[in-house]
Amino acid sequence: MSTQHPPRQGPRYTRRDLLRFGGLAVPALGASWLLAGCGGPSAASAAGNVLRVTQSEDPKTLDPQKQGDMPSMNVLINMFDTLTSRDQRNRLAPRLALSWASLDEHTWRFRLRPGVRFHNDEPCDANAVKFSLERLLDPSTASPIVELRYVAGATVIDQHTVDVHTSQPDPILPAKVSLFGGVIVPPNYLDRVGSDGFAREPVGTGPFRFESWERDHELRLRANPTHWSGKPALSGLVFRPMPNPASALAALQSDEVDLVANLTPDAARQLDGYAGVTIDSYPGIRTAYLSLNTEDGPLRDRRVRRALNHAVDVPLLIDAVLDGKAREVPTMIPRESFGFDDSVTPFTRDVALAKRLLAEAGYPDGFDTTLTASNDDAQVAQAISGLLRKAGIRASVNLLDPGTYSDRLTSDNRAALGPIYLAASTGWTVDGQSNVQSNVRRDRRQSRWRSREADQLIDAQELSTSDSERLRAFGRLQRLLKEEAPFVYLYQLDSIFARNDRPRWRPNVVGSLNMASAEVTDG
Repeated sequence: MSTQHPPRQGPRYTRRDLLRFGGLAVPALGASWLLAGCGGPSAASAAGNVLRVTQSEDPKTLDPQKQGDMPSMNVLINMFDTLTSRDQRNRLAPRLALSWASLDEHTWRFRLRPGVRFHNDEPCDANAVKFSLERLLDPSTASPIVELRYVAGATVIDQHTVDVHTSQPDPILPAKVSLFGGVIVPPNYLDRVGSDGFAREPVGTGPFRFESWERDHELRLRANPTHWSGKPALSGLVFRPMPNPASALAALQSDEVDLVANLTPDAARQLDGYAGVTIDSYPGIRTAYLSLNTEDGPLRDRRVRRALNHAVDVPLLIDAVLDGKAREVPTMIPRESFGFDDSVTPFTRDVALAKRLLAEAGYPDGFDTTLTASNDDAQVAQAISGLLRKAGIRASVNLLDPGTYSDRLTSDNRAALGPIYLAASTGWTVDGQSNVQSNVRRDRRQSRWRSREADQLIDAQELSTSDSERLRAFGRLQRLLKEEAPFVYLYQLDSIFARNDRPRWRPNVVGSLNMASAEVTDG
């Protein structure tokens, strides 16, 4: 598929122009704070064979079945193994399960890797898999992980074989156990120490073992010398939470950390060109979009929704605001995901056409509306507001702190974030189902669109175990999404990291911080 953008109509604008259109002051790009506190190479030298990583948040808990966020999983994936995994080419690959097969529409059989043991020497076998799945699904666990909602139970066939039963067909169950839902925990240890003790002193089968955790300061792991894939090249890992990107990048400059994870393009721009700092940008799968309330006001009209898509110049947004660190998407499904249809192309970016569509819909002078976003996405939201204004759509930006935004997004009130809100989906199963499951079918929590055809296509791709049938449903769904435009389709964000010269590591498209293959060098 060609990566060239459709020709744009009208003048080109810079990042400064876009932010001014949206009413946002343009910050100075200087980073003088980086010059303070530089401690030279001694701290890195003292780190030895330990990789020091910082991300924006601490884990919410070290019990892997009681969390559902990437910052927590980024740490836990190093202590716990999952049944399956994603390799560097984004293919589903063995981990604790060597193979898997669908026996019928309601049964998946997993054959396990023999000889795997937990860090306390407890065997990791079919009984542990059954226990882990049933603990995750037990209401008393109160797990926020929803991917296994169709799992009804598990049956031990023999020591290394387990059958997983579902209440309805689940064609991507093996992908769903490649991260959150696939973590296996030790039954005997949990029975002995209880859930609270397990969260304080977690025991997994992963490449690193828990050492210590001082909340909001530092979490330390040490290499597992008996891991089934061999001892990691690193002797240890240190995770430090730094909510402020400026502090994280200053820590990198002063050799307190080696790797700053999951930077925004704007934060990465601050370090561009600084000696001893490298910015790495990798293709990512997190897909951004505008959710439109199609049940109220001007957005009920398809012509208005299509006008928004023509007005938002996504390639310009990527170039001017995201520093080129994203890729345009035609609908909701990212390119690497199963089901992506490359015959569906993005909207042309045409302000004149947007104005004509608005006039046809009865809004020749445009209209006023509100665009809600998290503070973390302030610059993108303001730039989108500026682009919409050029077509006559006056979208005032309502910025919320991330916690409030998240609470409203996941509430039962579908109008809690107003007529338009900026959101993104990680889609870590690398299947298109992950990106549409919560916000297309009319009965889902974040859906703001009613389409009988879309509901039928969602059912077809969720319930069929035939790849060809699922691909046909995905193709029809993407064509319908473009035609009806219940969303404004934006981009896939890159995974961006800043590092010094020590780390040698590359993430896959999901971008999780699985450091089993990482190395450091002081040479």
